[in-house]
Amino acid sequence: MTTDEYTPIVVIGGGQAGLATSYQLTMQGLDHVVLDANERPGGGWRHRWDSLKLFTPIRIDHLEGLPFPRRGPLPTAEEFADYLELYERTFELPVRHGTRVERLSAEGDGFTIRTSHGDVRADSVVVAMSSLQEPKVPALAAELAPGITSLHSSEYRNPGQLRPGGVLVVGVGNSGAEIAVETVRDHETWLAGRESGALPFRIDSWFGRNIGTRIVFHVFFHVLTMDTAIGRRARPVLLSQAAPLMRQRPADLRRAGVRRIPRIAGTRDGRPVAEDGTVPDITNVIWCTGYRTGLADWVDLPVLDDRDMPVQERGVVHDHPGLYFVGQNYLYAQASETVPGVSRDARYVADAIAARVKAAHARAAR
Repeated sequence: MTTDEYTPIVVIGGGQAGLATSYQLTMQGLDHVVLDANERPGGGWRHRWDSLKLFTPIRIDHLEGLPFPRRGPLPTAEEFADYLELYERTFELPVRHGTRVERLSAEGDGFTIRTSHGDVRADSVVVAMSSLQEPKVPALAAELAPGITSLHSSEYRNPGQLRPGGVLVVGVGNSGAEIAVETVRDHETWLAGRESGALPFRIDSWFGRNIGTRIVFHVFFHVLTMDTAIGRRARPVLLSQAAPLMRQRPADLRRAGVRRIPRIAGTRDGRPVAEDGTVPDITNVIWCTGYRTGLADWVDLPVLDDRDMPVQERGVVHDHPGLYFVGQNYLYAQASETVPGVSRDARYVADAIAARVKAAHARAAR
């Protein structure tokens, strides 16, 4: 990449959202480039904990144009990362790995993207990234005693990273439940936080794979959207709370030996204290406390709301023509961060870009 390059369309992010967008742009015959900070295809899936599996059946865990290469139960995170690498290679998508975007700003009728390898100018930009970018860790983590290992779930890989002794997992979403069930095998484990509910069936059972998840996905994909009244009412609620447990249930946690305590309210003598005064005897804390989008750190445009979420309609930013988003939580539907959901959103955005390019060509031809 030169220090000052022009490309008509830039896609920021080379994970599933970026690849889905690149595929749709390629099918439209639109010249573009994908900028990805990761050195290897597969995106953030290669940086999750070792035992992670997807929560959706393998039959729907694929992007448009390429089925998952095997049948069977739920894929692991590493298998899905390999699938994304295969997808990128199969369609020869124009991804530049090892290129970190540092700033996105407006320049005339277009944009300047400052990267680790120089500036790129573009007429259209698609920010194709999930909402899970910047780990959120409570301020009280800095108050823990030096002898306590403190990790965010984004840093956790396996129990081999932990010190001998107890483990406190903070956060009762899916990450917290999955990690607690893993650590309790070798460590006394406490799970702190408010109950978040659970699916009424097991996703890895025959009913779950073949019936239950079909019903749930239909609701996420077709009912909880910005085109329905119930979807518009549900969006702010769903964005502000943890998703229901997909694989583990409260009873599973109890049977595994995980101890439940209320949310962590502070520290005492360098040790975490729960709201009810419980001080668990631990030498490790894993913060499963979510993420922020991180967009405000580098998107130098007035297009974000007070939660750092883009103000858009189906990924199109009407207040700033030429800017688009794909992959954000509930961008258009509850399914927008799922694998099939990003394909649908990417197709809509690619169609919008194609229409904009066609209109520009028509104006130039007059």
